[in-house]
Amino acid sequence: MTGAQLLHSGVITVDQLETVSPSLSVNNFGQGNDFNIRGIGKGEHNSQTQTGVITYRDGVATFPGYLQDEPFYDLSNIEILRGPQGTFAGENSTGGAVYITETPPDFHGVHGYFMGQYGNYNDTMLQGAINIPLTRTLASRVAFYDEYRSTFYHITGPYTGGNGTLKESAIRYSLLWRPSKSLNLIWRNDYAYIDNGGYPASPVGWKDGLFNLTANGPQLAIDQVARSTLNVNYTMKGGVQLRSITGVQYGRSAYNADLDGTDKLNYVFKDMVPVTIYSQEFDLISPDKGFLTWVTGIYFQSLNYFFPIGRYYIGYPPGIFDEYINGRTNDHTGAGFGQLSFHFNQGVKFQLGARYSYNDSTNHGSVIIPEFLYNQPIHQTEHDDRLTGKAALSWAVNRDNYLYTFVATGYKQGGLNLPIGNKLQAPFRAEHVTDYEAGWKASAFNDHLRTQLDGYYDRFHNFQVTIGDPMLPTQQLEVNNPSPTTLYGVEASLQAIVGHLSVDANAAIEHTSLGKFFATDPRIPGFAVCNPLSGPGSVTCVNLSGHPQSYAPKVTYNVTAQYSFNLPGGDTLTTRANYSHVGSQWATLFDNSKLGDFLGVRNLLSAQISYGLRDWTVTAYGTNLTNEHYVGAMISQLDFAGAPRQYGIRVMKTF
Repeated sequence: MTGAQLLHSGVITVDQLETVSPSLSVNNFGQGNDFNIRGIGKGEHNSQTQTGVITYRDGVATFPGYLQDEPFYDLSNIEILRGPQGTFAGENSTGGAVYITETPPDFHGVHGYFMGQYGNYNDTMLQGAINIPLTRTLASRVAFYDEYRSTFYHITGPYTGGNGTLKESAIRYSLLWRPSKSLNLIWRNDYAYIDNGGYPASPVGWKDGLFNLTANGPQLAIDQVARSTLNVNYTMKGGVQLRSITGVQYGRSAYNADLDGTDKLNYVFKDMVPVTIYSQEFDLISPDKGFLTWVTGIYFQSLNYFFPIGRYYIGYPPGIFDEYINGRTNDHTGAGFGQLSFHFNQGVKFQLGARYSYNDSTNHGSVIIPEFLYNQPIHQTEHDDRLTGKAALSWAVNRDNYLYTFVATGYKQGGLNLPIGNKLQAPFRAEHVTDYEAGWKASAFNDHLRTQLDGYYDRFHNFQVTIGDPMLPTQQLEVNNPSPTTLYGVEASLQAIVGHLSVDANAAIEHTSLGKFFATDPRIPGFAVCNPLSGPGSVTCVNLSGHPQSYAPKVTYNVTAQYSFNLPGGDTLTTRANYSHVGSQWATLFDNSKLGDFLGVRNLLSAQISYGLRDWTVTAYGTNLTNEHYVGAMISQLDFAGAPRQYGIRVMKTF
């Protein structure tokens, strides 16, 4: 989707992508997102678990599941790629990838846009961009975004800190250097400051609604992200392209929460976690012609979390039971990959790709509980590596029909557990998935109708899940599901243009089923023996066999319709509507609705009407027009609300 299409569909943040793409689920739980495609991605809310859906900004992998609330502004396009990725670029993934491409500078003169918006909840937004060619070989672009919005919540009780008021600012500077036809260099620098005013949440089953809360704990949620990326493309004699993608990123997340969500108890959580990512990719890409085309490359990434002394804290309640975690976690990833494409006659193409990846995770720090004179050092290392690949066969039957089938594998690295008592826990292993897929893409009526249909079958191994320790069930650790999960489904989409009417529709049906697996739910006290493969089943040792995968709605669909009227004098009037359905899903594998695991259906309607007058556009917009109140995510027995109805006026001037 282009940046304009995203804006017209009311998509300005990452969690709203699920309203325009099938098989996609994004559950925003405040400090991060559980981003899943076809039920595969990130299922646990912690920093030691990597994400199976990699988000890229201009080719650079961003923070895994955290610090993803940067607003979507001045974008060229966003691509959502389903299934395992990694044989031709970037980092390895199991669920898919999201490529966010920011608008680059160009040499087409001084041009840009300014946009202002005002809506309910005093939602005031201003953004814009200006492109300035500096010389015949050098061009620059500056873009900015600033927004203020009052809170959705009414909070009573002696709470402290933020109440959900949004304040965010972002700026971007890009520089394009093209000294010759063979060399192209783009240097981008982004900074975003996002103050969400805390993430107020209600306890599961709260009777007063999702937006009427009580609290007596501090509320704070501030994310800061600074990113510098350098993309260099050099075309050698013979047409082979050398590509270098360099990323340096710094983030800092500060979060305070009332863990019980009421003013009755006083359970609190606080953290301030700086994180850095350094990444480098080199690719060689053949000319896109001839019988054989190919891509090969290497990738390295260093991801480092820091937990300063006294800044990662849990109080149950403060002064009675205080737990501090300090130290650092270092993750290093390296990979080599390549892909060959053989182009036969009659439009037949065969692709073969492979990737070798290795990952190392290291913890250095300690867990401290001063009331019990407890100080447990943490010094652990986890290593995993794997060969993954893809084999694909496609056939361009004719101008209007394209068939394909492939098998692809992907994997996500393992990680480290915190100690329980004075015992260091075993690391959890890497996940891996095998995806079998076939599809048909077609066009008709002189390309006025395009359709896509695919079916897939996945075997998902070693799903990383948090359970209760079999010996101390009230203490949590992360383990691997010992049996594979089966996932299969069908996805379909169409794009149609009939005169002034255009329609874009997507739908997906999915079935997921866990293999044999017994686990202890850490939310239910008990000390029964619980073997992951044999149980025995009990109130606390739950038989999860056949349960659906978490964050995997059975049905998702969305449809966008647009009709344009040409008015006298060259003016235009355009009406748009978008309807999105995300089926019910489970927040954990335990499927315990009484504990809040069940997340209900989301039916969201948005619409807008735009009047275009030469280089001015005035738009009246509305999102969640039916004002549906729904749980956007559940974590720690807290329900995080999705955004209520919002509406307003937006004015844009291009030049």
